[in-house]
Parts: sequence; C-alpha cells; structure tokens
Amino acid sequence: MQIGKAGTPVTHISQAYPDRVEVRGHDLTGDLMGRLSFTEYFHLLLVALAEHGMMPTSIAARMTLAADPESLQGAVAAGILGVGPVVVGTAAECASLLESGEEPLDAARRIHTAGQKVPGFGHPVHRPVDPRAERILELADERGISGPAVARARALRDAVAEVWGKPLPMNVSMPIAAVMLDLDFPAAAVQAVPILARTAGLLAHLAEEQENPLGFLMAGKAEEAIEYRHD
Repeated sequence: MQIGKAGTPVTHISQAYPDRVEVRGHDLTGDLMGRLSFTEYFHLLLVALAEHGMMPTSIAARMTLAADPESLQGAVAAGILGVGPVVVGTAAECASLLESGEEPLDAARRIHTAGQKVPGFGHPVHRPVDPRAERILELADERGISGPAVARARALRDAVAEVWGKPLPMNVSMPIAAVMLDLDFPAAAVQAVPILARTAGLLAHLAEEQENPLGFLMAGKAEEAIEYRHD
C-alpha cells in the first residue's frame, strides 16, 4: 500500500475539486476534453464521466475485488450496479425533459412547486459551475453540433435560476443529453454514455487496486465510522 506524506493512503487516479477535475495530473476540461481522441482518452481514462475520485461506484468495485481478487468482471459489475441518478447522473431524465416540449420556465416552476430537483442541475462538489458541463457546451458550439436541444438546455439553466432565485450549476448530465439529442441519438441511448464512461474509470481503479490495495482499508474505515448500538 502506498502512503503519502501525511501518512494516508494514496491513489494516482483522480480528484474532484469545486472548479476542476484532475485526472493523473491533468486538468480534465482544460487539458484533455476536446484535445484527445477516444483511444487516447481511454488510455488515460479521460472521459468527462469516467473519473470523479473515490465515489461509491469505485469504492464498491474496489471492495469487491479485495474480497474476490480473481473476479475482475464481478468487481466491474458491482460498480456498474451503482450507476444511477444519485451518483453518476440523470442523463436519461434530462433527455426526457429536453424532449418534452414543455416551456423551460413552466417546467422549472412545476418542478419547484412539487419540491423536486431539476434533472441536470446542482452538484455536491462543483460550484458555481460544473467545469465539465461548460466545456461540453463550448465544444458543441465550436464544432457546429449545438442545435435545439442545446439551446433548450441553456434556456432551462436561465429558467431554473429565475425560479430558484439563484443560479444552480448545470451538471454534466444535461449537456451530454442535449448534445446526443442534437446528434440524433434516441433518448433511450443517452444513459449508455455514463455506463460506458464509468466502466473505463472502474477498470482504472481496479488496476490500481491490484497494485495498491485499498479495498479492505476502506471497509475497515467504514466500520470504524459507524457506531453500533444494541437498543
């Protein structure tokens, strides 16, 4: 197990910060997105959704491999099972909203009145903007891909800010859905992007797990953090 200067275990894969995502020493949006081919992306595990640090999906995969070192496919499957709207994104829901035909302001008011969250908006780490989302929109504009769905996504961003009384960061799920729709992909295919991307990221974590085991350490820390009560 590799130990850092502070005496804590280390990973060399990635780390998310409020204003950026760093992957193997590179700034994801500034250095990589739009500048590398998919093959090069995969080699460095550099796709917009592939890496976001020690997330529940990668933790589940690492702990599964620690328990069964011969089951790489089982560990990948354990991580993929957690690819849902809470952890990885709401791309499918974003696609449905973009295709609904409902006026952006009406949609924002309806969702706000119901006390719900708007798909594709808000992020626990990235504030005030999700740099991945902004970069995807920039690339869509630069390459002539932006169409009605991208325009609608931007209109939703303005509507959400008006209804909520403050800007909410558009997260990466909304522009992914918008760009795919403008490229004539069916809405049902949008959810495949997070799954494909996260598979690449999980394989990176598992390769590191084989060389630098952290799975049992994470399991132990989880047990230490939870207080047992018999009442």
